[in-house]
Amino acid sequence: MILCKKMLASLFVISFMTMVNVVHAAPKKMCVFDLLGANGPSYTQMKDYKTVALAWGVELDLKPYTSERVAAEDFKAGLCDAVSFTGIRARQFNAFTGSLDAIGAMPSYEHLKSVISTISSKKAAKLMITDPYEVVGVFPGGAAYMFVNDRAIDTVGELAGKRIAILDSDPAQVEMVSFVGASPVGTSIANMFSKFNNGSVDVTYGPAIVYEAMELYKGLEPNGGVIDFSLVQLTIQIVVRQSEFPEGFGQQSREYALGQFDSVVALINKYESKIPKKLWITLPEVDKEGYLEVFRQSRLRLREKGIYNAKTLKLMRMVRCKKDPQQAECTAEDKE
Repeated sequence: MILCKKMLASLFVISFMTMVNVVHAAPKKMCVFDLLGANGPSYTQMKDYKTVALAWGVELDLKPYTSERVAAEDFKAGLCDAVSFTGIRARQFNAFTGSLDAIGAMPSYEHLKSVISTISSKKAAKLMITDPYEVVGVFPGGAAYMFVNDRAIDTVGELAGKRIAILDSDPAQVEMVSFVGASPVGTSIANMFSKFNNGSVDVTYGPAIVYEAMELYKGLEPNGGVIDFSLVQLTIQIVVRQSEFPEGFGQQSREYALGQFDSVVALINKYESKIPKKLWITLPEVDKEGYLEVFRQSRLRLREKGIYNAKTLKLMRMVRCKKDPQQAECTAEDKE
């Protein structure tokens, strides 16, 4: 009985000292991008992350942003110590993890999980650091699908001449759209979906959550649809200013993010199930092969231009070929 009381007293002291250390340490400011602001799923996810970070000795002060560009600029300017946003925007801080969102590189959530598992290991820790920044977490952001205002737009050839919304901040999208002969229309995340709804563009893309959140059913009426083929596996990445966080924080955080993978994908699947079945456009296998080759050629060109990281592309190719060695790319001479 006495021993139990001593153990409880020791645990109380340890817990109290941990709380004291956290209280005395200045809170770290974290900019969180979520298209829906403080009510969105990404911000909710970061609130859970904030709770867990306390156990690592870090108190986070979250600030929601509906503009990803502003969140990145504030982080770069030192107005926040950490930031959470898409991998596309993270590319400017870490080219290795910023290339995970490469066009057509990850066909499924299973592929993405294999890659995130690999880069979240201690062996890959050096690749997460590009002084003064460190990527301390990679979460699935959802497969991005093409939303088209005409169901006839179901092959690469049908994209020619069509107006496609692209993010001004991503040169990879400019390259891709130009390659298929479409007309790129520069947008931001804030207006790319409204442009689709008002008919300014014929095609936009995004994860399933935007269907309801951005009311894309308006732009899909009366003859549109959603192509059931992943254009890109989006990721949500946490980047910190390494000197502001305790030693070992990054590895703990990356392992935590990996542990959340399945629960995040379960939530993503719920959003995908909310899109009516009648709106999904199933592609014939021959058309899928056409898209895959266009994606592959685009990645190769973007690698040569220094936009995509060669190590990341090689890792993702290895995962694809391990899961499906019969793919033509696995024996192609111009390998990623």
